[in-house]
Amino acid sequence: MPADRRILHPDARQLRVLAHPLRSRLLGALRFHGPATATQLAARLGTNSGATSYHLRQLADTGLVEDDPSLSTGRDRAWRSVHDSTSWRSTEYDHDPDAKAADEWIARHLAGRSAQWLDDWLEARHEWPAEWRDAADQSDYHLTVTAERLRALMADLHEVLGRYLDDENPSAPAAERVTVLLQAFPSPERRT
Repeated sequence: MPADRRILHPDARQLRVLAHPLRSRLLGALRFHGPATATQLAARLGTNSGATSYHLRQLADTGLVEDDPSLSTGRDRAWRSVHDSTSWRSTEYDHDPDAKAADEWIARHLAGRSAQWLDDWLEARHEWPAEWRDAADQSDYHLTVTAERLRALMADLHEVLGRYLDDENPSAPAAERVTVLLQAFPSPERRT
């Protein structure tokens, strides 16, 4: 992955700040749509600019967002995310009950968002050209591996995705933003 791709490994304080519905939405909007002012974000997210400004400052206080001086004017401050991706392991917060609770909230929040993204795609896929419907994929694999092998598998998958991120060309003709969801966990239906 190139040096300019920024991956956040949140500390406990950052994780606790992120465990808030509006803050998570604000950061997601900045990461997905790019820099914006509090007023623009409020309009996009259906909230008021006062609440948006307050929560942007909370995100900035922990280093999750920053002022974008190239887009800020004297009256309007544009904010941008300081990272492109977020990655953490829940076990990093086992010693901190508040961070552990934040991790639980964020994991469930992201699971809900992922399910909604998939539902949105299934609802609208008939509107997409056949080439996109054919390229999209829903697969499930059930493997029997050790925790060490699962960690290696996920590292390999992240490496492959990193190569595609490195070659990203959003201005290419017919390029579309694509969401890739990787989820790996012990199966609820354990082997017997």
